[in-house]
Amino acid sequence: MPTDAPPPHVADAPERYSLDELSTLASVTPRTVRYYIAEGLVDRPAGEKRGAHYLRRHLEQLLLIRRWTDAGLSLERVRELIAGAPEDPAPRRAAPGSVEVWSRVTLADGLEMHIEPGRAGLTPEQVRGLVRGVAALYRQLRGTEPGGRVAGPAPQPPAIPRETLESDDA
Repeated sequence: MPTDAPPPHVADAPERYSLDELSTLASVTPRTVRYYIAEGLVDRPAGEKRGAHYLRRHLEQLLLIRRWTDAGLSLERVRELIAGAPEDPAPRRAAPGSVEVWSRVTLADGLEMHIEPGRAGLTPEQVRGLVRGVAALYRQLRGTEPGGRVAGPAPQPPAIPRETLESDDA
């Protein structure tokens, strides 16, 4: 299932874990482990009741889920990936009646950006970088500084010599 090598502290770990050991190695709470099991994202433990224990595959599943959720993926998307969906799916349209949360970012008076990070495949850090980059480009085009002060005339594109235009017509 996972494609990445486990971190060094995981590679030396034993093959059998208690719930507390497993959650410590995966850097999640025992409650999160139980929740992921209940949701079908992680396999049930081996053994039953007091003899229940977790194996390396459980740790690998948790580390993979953490990698995806740390990248900003929803648990619904994680479930799709576990089921075998490609990591970079084709864009999908929202089904009628579905609810999505879009971010509406005002960059300047009259300029907005609408983003649905999950569908765009962007982490929160990437969204912030995108917003900063678009805002900087807008300020550059308008010739304003970050505080809104006019920095001077906006840069003009280089003029094309008239003879070049006329020679292209011939």
